[in-house]
Amino acid sequence: MTFKFDKLYRLGAWGAAGCMIAICALIAFQVFFRLVDALLVMVGFGRLGISITGVSEMASYLLVGATFLGLAYTFVHHAHIRVTLLIARLPSAIRVWFEVFGLIVAIALSLLLCYGLIGLARESLAYNDVSSGFLSIPLWIPQTVLATSVALLCLALVEALMMALRIAAQDPSSFREATAHDDQDTP
Repeated sequence: MTFKFDKLYRLGAWGAAGCMIAICALIAFQVFFRLVDALLVMVGFGRLGISITGVSEMASYLLVGATFLGLAYTFVHHAHIRVTLLIARLPSAIRVWFEVFGLIVAIALSLLLCYGLIGLARESLAYNDVSSGFLSIPLWIPQTVLATSVALLCLALVEALMMALRIAAQDPSSFREATAHDDQDTP
């Protein structure tokens, strides 16, 4: 299956990768500063005492971003874990309708989650909510990233549902599992 909004899903994946790189950089700088302090103490000098305040808080928000920004990309590229023990044994004409049902349930749950996250972000923005850690990060920022990420997943699910419905209506016996890789997906 080819998705029309694949570039948008890839943008989310790049955002997830950027979050992971930022986490690695924060942790690396923190370790480097501690190592410099330890070396200075070993040779008889005083500590510099340089540290990044709120590293764990920033890393936790970045981890949430990395996890959720990659959802649509991993779905589109068949990287989610799917349990197909039962439906893999069904004929293609029946299996496509199980796929449609599963996609409808996933869309409903994702839309509910997206709606709740948008409401949460709007509420945080209205009340000027900030995090309670060392840093006062406005909570609407990570909540907006979450809502955007789930909206991307909803879009990917709707696109997959449209493809599955088209196959179910035109030629249900040609349906392949969503986890099966297309020939054009392989490099």
